[in-house]
Amino acid sequence: MSFFKKLKDKFAGNQEAEQSTEKYKEGLTKTRTGFTSKINDLVARYRKVDEDFFEELEEVLLQADVGFETVMELMDQLRFEVQRKNVKDTSNVQSVISEKLVEIYEAGEAEVNELKFNDELTVILFVGVNGVGKTTSIAKLAHRLKNEGKSVLLAAGDTFRAGAIEQLDIWGKRVGVDVIKQSEGSDPAAVMYDAVRAAKSRNVDVLICDTAGRLQNKVNLMNELEKVHRVISREIPGAPHEVLLALDATTGQNALIQAQTFKEVTNVTGIVLTKLDGTAKGGIVLAIRNKLKIPVKFVGLGEQMDDLQPFDAQKYVYGLFAEGLDKEEELENAETDK
Repeated sequence: MSFFKKLKDKFAGNQEAEQSTEKYKEGLTKTRTGFTSKINDLVARYRKVDEDFFEELEEVLLQADVGFETVMELMDQLRFEVQRKNVKDTSNVQSVISEKLVEIYEAGEAEVNELKFNDELTVILFVGVNGVGKTTSIAKLAHRLKNEGKSVLLAAGDTFRAGAIEQLDIWGKRVGVDVIKQSEGSDPAAVMYDAVRAAKSRNVDVLICDTAGRLQNKVNLMNELEKVHRVISREIPGAPHEVLLALDATTGQNALIQAQTFKEVTNVTGIVLTKLDGTAKGGIVLAIRNKLKIPVKFVGLGEQMDDLQPFDAQKYVYGLFAEGLDKEEELENAETDK
């Protein structure tokens, strides 16, 4: 059974899951255009799966920012699987690639991308440099949680960047969520203290906290985040329950460098990868997971409020190879009908 047939069977009858799969397909159009054309070209030129084919496939994956370590691991597994299944024709190789990429991403960890919720108040801390889409991601996550029936409060902890508080306040009004704030230049830890107290007194389900996004001085960033952590955990033991790092997918390998820096200064529990629809190098998702061992929990697949989607490795891989997998399924069905 083909990879896509398995995916369709898994989500059959689940309208929300089917719509989400389509969002991945649409959101990864730029990456897939480069991927698909190059892989189709490979398949056209190499009728047989041989070492030359593998070497060119390796180059295509590297160009999509899948990451060196991930590509090397994939190629080893692919060679083994092709030999085990006795795959001779290159037209059948996309399904094998898809399954192996999913296996590499999931790496034996079930539901690794799901948010961790506390029994009472859940605190989610957002970190990331300026300009990566952190504020809009906070708003989109608040919108999603509200639609799931949760009450949400926002904390404007980025008191450093000019206009950051106002920007979050505007988004809060759009989403219909209150924002706890102080004046620009205030102590972020004081904002967090006020926000936690407000969330507790209002019996809010989720408090989402924005933080400053400057990286120029790692020591200052570390001290500030440690202070914020300390204030939050003093009021709610075990909090924050999630530390989400917003990264801009269009920056490619630079996003990996940012992730490494934030991983050094705070306990990042998950990635929110923004603007995935705007890049031709969407393979960065796999590079982040495999190199940093941090799960991607959400991906930005467009500008609409519901375009921030929980990450799903199978939907993501289908989005990368959609046309080829659809074609494989058509061929498979044609063979079955004979």
